Amino acid sequence: MKSSAKNIIMTSFDDLFTAGAGGEAGGEKIREIPLEELHSFRNHPFKILEDASMEDMADSIRKHGVLVPGIVRKRPEGGYELIAGHRRRYASKLAGRTTMPAVVRELDDDDAVLAMVDSNLQRENLLPSEKAWAYKMKLDALKHQGMKSTSRQVGEKYSVNILSEDSGDSARNIHRYISLTRLLPELLEMADDKKLAFNAAVELSCLSRDEQGLLLDLMKELCVIPSLVQAGRLKKFSREGTLCWEAVTGVLRKAEGPSPVQVTLKQSRLKHFFPESYTQKQIEEVIFSLLEEWKGRGN
Repeated sequence: MKSSAKNIIMTSFDDLFTAGAGGEAGGEKIREIPLEELHSFRNHPFKILEDASMEDMADSIRKHGVLVPGIVRKRPEGGYELIAGHRRRYASKLAGRTTMPAVVRELDDDDAVLAMVDSNLQRENLLPSEKAWAYKMKLDALKHQGMKSTSRQVGEKYSVNILSEDSGDSARNIHRYISLTRLLPELLEMADDKKLAFNAAVELSCLSRDEQGLLLDLMKELCVIPSLVQAGRLKKFSREGTLCWEAVTGVLRKAEGPSPVQVTLKQSRLKHFFPESYTQKQIEEVIFSLLEEWKGRGN
């Protein structure tokens, strides 16, 4: 059986962080590869956002260059497929660079997926959709590796156990995240934007795509987003085979009391109005002070 994803990361990334000035990482040659020859990993599940973090990375690259090389593999059609370094490539473009340092590895499809996912799962504040598709891709790769030398049932158990150990999430929570990949893109985006609660999204993932389409239409018509309780009722109707227009309408129109208002202010927008030295508490005090003044004008 092939080595687990954990072993891949130990040899792939720790070595890169010790790359010296001699242009080598772990005994491998670091190459400066034109950005135009670096292509995204197929079905790369992680979003590249032009936010404050990306701007900081671009600024660092302008001053110091790319300190940690990416990892790539050759493509049969030419160029290179990025395994690790998608954000570094984007930041390099913002910084006005035309090349990026990278180590070229020979990796099969399964090992490439494992390395790509693990290099990104280390990041904080991952969106539900990112974890959902990353877990699914990694689980599929692990299952494929495990089933090469054992039975399907043992292979699946091995895969879930390895994924749970590597991620820190329980097997149950991993399956819950993976279930989100069955959601229509618009519903999954609502989960990312925290308009649709995570647990409610998990319940709705049990609906067929046609049922989800019907639900979306009625959500827009009635201007409502299902709560966890409502999502559970919709799931029950779906399992009974009775989820029709009337049933969905009835569930969505049944009031459960007012929902709390949630407002999310993006850091990338706030930074244009406040000095970098301001803490979150100071920013909140200014915002609420302005709101009190606005309210006092009779608005």
